Amino acid sequence: MSTPLLRLYPARYRRTFGDDIAEAYREATEGAGRTARFREAADLVAHALRMRMRLGSAQRAGRLFAAAAPFALAATAAYAAFGLVSMLADWRLSGNPDFLVPLSYVMTGCELVTLAGAVLALGGRFAAGAWCAFAATLAQELALVAVPLTAGAPPPPAAVPYLLAPVAVAALPLACPPDLRPPGRALDATARVALVLWTGLAVAALALTDTGGHLAAVAWRLGLPTAAALLLAGRPALSRLHTPGRFALAGAPFVAMGYCAGVVDRGTVVPALAVVAAAGVTLRLWRLRGGASTG
Repeated sequence: MSTPLLRLYPARYRRTFGDDIAEAYREATEGAGRTARFREAADLVAHALRMRMRLGSAQRAGRLFAAAAPFALAATAAYAAFGLVSMLADWRLSGNPDFLVPLSYVMTGCELVTLAGAVLALGGRFAAGAWCAFAATLAQELALVAVPLTAGAPPPPAAVPYLLAPVAVAALPLACPPDLRPPGRALDATARVALVLWTGLAVAALALTDTGGHLAAVAWRLGLPTAAALLLAGRPALSRLHTPGRFALAGAPFVAMGYCAGVVDRGTVVPALAVVAAAGVTLRLWRLRGGASTG
């Protein structure tokens, strides 16, 4: 095993487990092809970075991100669906065949891939789906920066939160340790394909029934996709929210996506985050009181 890969690990961890890591890597790559060796090296780099950032399953931060991962995926899926429904509904309501510009097609494609990836991750293919959703989200935000730059008009500073928040939320599930990934639904390949197709049909149905009003934007374009994504995450995801920190981190992505969608504004984002934190503390106190009563 090459020394540079081992040096990615913290010194103490490398001294304790370095020989074991090197031996495991050698056995995994012995006689393997270039693709397999690259995959093993990528897994090793990811593991080393998690150890450096203290995001392993033995660390508190790792367990915190693992508990919040399904909700970040749900928020990512809901926001992508919101963008798709808004684009398609506005296009339908405008009655203008030239409503969509080239950038709109790029955004629509990225949102489709993001939505499909997040749904697949919640449906059981966590790693592949989470990476797919993150890559598509990052590509979309880069496109939103690159297009104005090519026209000589960089995005204003006020647009920075709208560009960074979706990427940060989509990146959160990637911090989940592999051994703590949510199990998701027990679906086979055919069922996962059906789930993705059903998601696309649901987005199309929402776009057709959208009335274009503000209340419709809140209830239909964001509210229903959020409810559907939470339903897909299921009760196992909720059962992991044992502490106020986990509850707050799980709720923050929905506040961030609500801010990007226009449901939450600058005057209400801080109160919304405070409500999420207070709800987590209340839940913790309720559980402690219930446990004391049982005892």
